[in-house]
Amino acid sequence: MEIILLQDIENVGAKHDLVTVKPGHGRNYLIPQGMAIIANKSNRARLNEMIRQEERRESKKVGEYQEMASKIQSEVLTIGAKAGTSGKIFGSVTNVQIAQVLKEKLGIEVDRRKIDIPEEVKNLGTYQANINFHPDVSCLVNFEVVEE
Repeated sequence: MEIILLQDIENVGAKHDLVTVKPGHGRNYLIPQGMAIIANKSNRARLNEMIRQEERRESKKVGEYQEMASKIQSEVLTIGAKAGTSGKIFGSVTNVQIAQVLKEKLGIEVDRRKIDIPEEVKNLGTYQANINFHPDVSCLVNFEVVEE
């Protein structure tokens, strides 16, 4: 079954991709959840218009994203965590915590799914995370994990 994705779906494809999935997965999950539409002739024609509108909206936001990226790069965020005597923290630092600190400290709202932490944060110390605002705009954010 061919469908057009309306949003990014892990292990299936990116937004506006034309993909082939098993009929049951498309009919019973993706389409009812509003994640995809059937790739018939009229929807394929509508796809080009959806892509153009999305590109127009995103091109307006690129300036904002670059401004936010420059603010974030100059800052070092501090994240508190409970830790043992050896410096190992209980649990780990996640992208949700980084998004919270960005909102509280800098007033910048970033979707947690756009934050990528390349390594597991299980000890106190300084780390980096990558924030992908847009395919053309991304930045590194430095954060320090300290004991509460």
